[in-house]
Amino acid sequence: MHKLLVLMAALLLSSAVSAQELNARVTVMAGQIQSSISKNVFQTLQTALTNFLNNRKWTNDNYQQQEKIVCHFLLNITQAVEPNVYRAVLTIQAARPVYNSSYVSPIMNFQDNDVTFKYIEFQQIEFNESNISGSDPAAYNLSAIFAFYTYMILGLDYDSFSPRGGDSYFKKASQVVNGAPDGRNITGWKAFDGQRNRYWLAENFNNSKYSLLHDAYYAYYRLGMDKMYEDENDARRQVINALNHLNTLSTDNRNLLSIQFFFLGKSDELAKLFKKAPPQERVQASELLQRLDIANAAKYKQELK
Repeated sequence: MHKLLVLMAALLLSSAVSAQELNARVTVMAGQIQSSISKNVFQTLQTALTNFLNNRKWTNDNYQQQEKIVCHFLLNITQAVEPNVYRAVLTIQAARPVYNSSYVSPIMNFQDNDVTFKYIEFQQIEFNESNISGSDPAAYNLSAIFAFYTYMILGLDYDSFSPRGGDSYFKKASQVVNGAPDGRNITGWKAFDGQRNRYWLAENFNNSKYSLLHDAYYAYYRLGMDKMYEDENDARRQVINALNHLNTLSTDNRNLLSIQFFFLGKSDELAKLFKKAPPQERVQASELLQRLDIANAAKYKQELK
């Protein structure tokens, strides 16, 4: 009987562990910080953030191990502002597996330059949806930022599998913005903090005016990338359809952050995808990509000529 109870407990524990959504890797770099600060602090922070992301339940769905979303958070600490308070740059990368292949397609590759936080060694990373700012804004800012990007990753992933599937997670990201910590040196949560920050990401993905954005994600991933093995020609046409959605959106809304956001980390994938396309389709794709992804226009012009 005792052995049976132990086995049942082990199975329940295994089920709980597999239920979480993320397979997240966190890297904390602090090479620019003076040597008087113990490097153990940053190793402890790395472990705490990894546990925070991977052990917390973010949705009501149960994920199998192979279904977990692979993502990487690189926190590059650039300055000690005051004792236990740091300024950093956060890079967030997430990928989505493509059906019937071993390939993973990038779904987020974003750099956030507005990260200021307080951390004391062995401090628990806490996040409470009903009290996001907490009692110490600088300390709670760290968990709020990581929670925000987790909800954005979930929203993008769900959007890529079903039409408007990510709406509830984009709303959660917006709730984090609305309840975000407010204090000295804390930026990135307000409209006036800049044009490329967390506020505008949440605004773009929740604004009904930009519904074509969600259509583009579904067409690109579910109807396009996932169908490459089954029907490559039709899959490419679906990717063209996704680009047309974004082009319509861009025409009506110049310099929209979410359109720039879509293309981050995708230029190699897109160039390779359309290299094998028929000449007319290749030209169409090249023109759209040069117009939409200006930072990589020269690459598309060269590789898709």
